[in-house]
Amino acid sequence: MNNISPKSQTIAFDDLDRAIVAATQSGLPLVKEPYEAVAHIVGVPASEVMQRLQRMLSDGIIRRVGVVPNHYALGFKANGMSVWNVPEDSIVELGQKIGALDFVTHCYRRPRHLPDWPYNLFAMVHGKTRDEVFEKVEKISDLLDDADQGHEVLFSTKILKKTGLRIKGS
Repeated sequence: MNNISPKSQTIAFDDLDRAIVAATQSGLPLVKEPYEAVAHIVGVPASEVMQRLQRMLSDGIIRRVGVVPNHYALGFKANGMSVWNVPEDSIVELGQKIGALDFVTHCYRRPRHLPDWPYNLFAMVHGKTRDEVFEKVEKISDLLDDADQGHEVLFSTKILKKTGLRIKGS
């Protein structure tokens, strides 16, 4: 399956781009100036690394540069995916409100699978205990008010390593 968008298929991706992706695909170095460290690895100034990453983002070659915390290492051992049955005509607005909450790490729309699965909005909530997660989910329910037509919390049972595309170094 080709995961490259048609737009990015026409964009140049040279050996230096490949080296930058290879140097950053497992994460930026955990140092005060990570782009300087990447620049040292690939042999160009940090400004060039940043410019190329920005271009690759703009061109759709890479999707994001961001922090992916290990919630378990930070003490958040109760991780619950809250699933919500909300009206379709207000799902975008409700999703934006939920996604803006400081305790929600991601929020997205998913199709319902009636009659067994009425939930169309998902929001990940992390807590140190399950009770803490339930308290946060109750805050979401209060925010939704009458738009909350039912919800559940599905707790993680194991850590899955999430990675994106991996390429070999140049």
